[in-house]
Amino acid sequence: MPIKIPDRLPAADVLGAENIFVMTESRALHQDIRPLRVLLLNLMPKKIETEIQLMRMLSNSPLQVHVDLLRIDDRESKNTPKSHLDTFYHDFAQVKHNRYDGLIITGAPLGLTQFSDVVYWDTLVEIIEWSRQHVTSTLFLCWAAQAALKVIYGLEKQTREVKLSGVYEHCRLVAHDPLVRGFDDHFLAPHSRYANFDGDFIRQHTDLQVFAESEEAGVYLAVSPDCRQVYVTGHPEYDADTLHQEFVRDTGAGIDPQLPKNYYRNDDPNQPPRATWRSHGHLLFANWLNYYVYQNTPFDLSNLP
Repeated sequence: MPIKIPDRLPAADVLGAENIFVMTESRALHQDIRPLRVLLLNLMPKKIETEIQLMRMLSNSPLQVHVDLLRIDDRESKNTPKSHLDTFYHDFAQVKHNRYDGLIITGAPLGLTQFSDVVYWDTLVEIIEWSRQHVTSTLFLCWAAQAALKVIYGLEKQTREVKLSGVYEHCRLVAHDPLVRGFDDHFLAPHSRYANFDGDFIRQHTDLQVFAESEEAGVYLAVSPDCRQVYVTGHPEYDADTLHQEFVRDTGAGIDPQLPKNYYRNDDPNQPPRATWRSHGHLLFANWLNYYVYQNTPFDLSNLP
């Protein structure tokens, strides 16, 4: 089944060129199907790029998915045209009375910023708290996972001295939960963050079950007991060249970043990077949509507990 997105959204042309079945809203009106409703809160600077990455992940499923795009506020973006945001994005006031099958909150380049200094922190807290009553399952990515730990569990942020960047091996710690169904015992996923997710600390201070962990990168995948909050500390949605673009950006800004680990062929940034996590990324999103969203959500969202 297709992913259902707004007419004229740039992602439609990109995904269509990749032979991904995309259905525009106007065409979907003629189908008598109740699609899954997924809200995407996009906090990343390059919003169009992130839209494409995440819609690519959501499209790899037999389920029809309707995506609503949400912005945190109406401040101008340096990397996304205002016309795009005004055309395709909702403000929270426009959707807060709705209920959704799923919510995805992206990462944000705020690893060295205190929560109290994040200009939209109060709004983000409101959205996370709202999601606990209005969404069947929420997926927190990277920085959003750290923010959710603060909002839901009161955990202060733990920060690495050196940014974690690269592709790391993770170990699957549970065998039979449907979210990790089909996962290899050891799998790769990219990270790009200052946030530190120490397994012992998370186990001691939360009731989360850790499903996957890395010796180098820490906790990668953790889930609340009711499956309504899923924490993914990496970026399984990243394109093959996203870490490279970040490395080039930081180098140009004079930050002198470390070379992304296990990423370039022979650790040579002049060589094309290797995408070694695509199958894992698609499987993670497909499992989340099927087992944590579709099989748990009521047909009538007004009956959401």
